[in-house]
Amino acid sequence: MSTLVKNILRFILLILVQFFVLDRVHLSYMATPYIYILFIFWMPFKFSRTLQMILAFLLGYALDSFHHNPGFHAAACVLIAYVRPFVINFMIPHEGAETNYEEPSLKSMGGFIPYMIYAGVLTLLHNTWLFLLEALQFGNYWEFIIKTLFSTLISLVLIVIAELLFSRKQKFRTNTV
Repeated sequence: MSTLVKNILRFILLILVQFFVLDRVHLSYMATPYIYILFIFWMPFKFSRTLQMILAFLLGYALDSFHHNPGFHAAACVLIAYVRPFVINFMIPHEGAETNYEEPSLKSMGGFIPYMIYAGVLTLLHNTWLFLLEALQFGNYWEFIIKTLFSTLISLVLIVIAELLFSRKQKFRTNTV
């Protein structure tokens, strides 16, 4: 399956799962799991930062359109798409993964712990920015802190489950012909 078709299917599937399933799950209205951000996490290494930010905006805008929100998800998605290359470069300081693998995964990031740091930093950043925009609108800061922490933890559990269930078979590519 081509990269374009695979990413279009991921985009549609993750938005539908998020809106029709996970947005209906509110644990005492203090946590909402967000798995749609996996689309940003799983974008190929070769995508430019501009393309990543455009796709992240479209992802967030699609979810905002379902919710009739004024751009909260779009802003959070663009932020993590902007920061993503920095996190990847910090987690993988060598050239190996980006040139030898197609996209971030447990295998290409070097194991469970580096991938969880990558996913954890981006998930926490997404949730912090999303709930900060909401908290400034409503003014309840304790709710902001609790929602951010609990939503991040629940989202990370779902991300690990998705990563294990939908393992992406990536072959190690070499520069030899």
